[in-house]
Amino acid sequence: MYSLDTAYLMWALAFIFPGLHRFYLGKIGSGILHFCTRGLFFIGWILDFRRLPEMVREANLRIEYKKALTGGNVNMPPSQKVRVKETIEKVILKTAKKNKGLATPSEVALEGDISIEDAKNYLEKLVSKGFAELKVRKSGTLVYYFPELSEHSASTDFEDF
Repeated sequence: MYSLDTAYLMWALAFIFPGLHRFYLGKIGSGILHFCTRGLFFIGWILDFRRLPEMVREANLRIEYKKALTGGNVNMPPSQKVRVKETIEKVILKTAKKNKGLATPSEVALEGDISIEDAKNYLEKLVSKGFAELKVRKSGTLVYYFPELSEHSASTDFEDF
């Protein structure tokens, strides 16, 4: 985490190394600009005195975001970053869209890396809220039907339930 005291100390060293406080806070581009223009002819340097607390907060937030995305390791290469897990609802909708409006608990469990029981419970909640319909295939298998994700009317593929 960045320190406001350290940032002010580096800001004060502008006569020796302009823009040092910006380099410290990870603002490399504007740090180079400040270095080459002597803190935007000292106008930017003076303005930064008032903005420094905000700049430190923003830099610390960037660190927290990186920690959240990488599972705590801010130096982790992008190829090894932790994927944010999708919500069960999104997994269900993607599964139904891929299957022309149909989803089963086992398909959702497989796609979302969750238990079949959790998938079934969530599918039933969507039925109770009116987002899906419970259908029975002629083979007797229960499926959850999402009409708005269907390419055609599926009434011919099911028996009445």
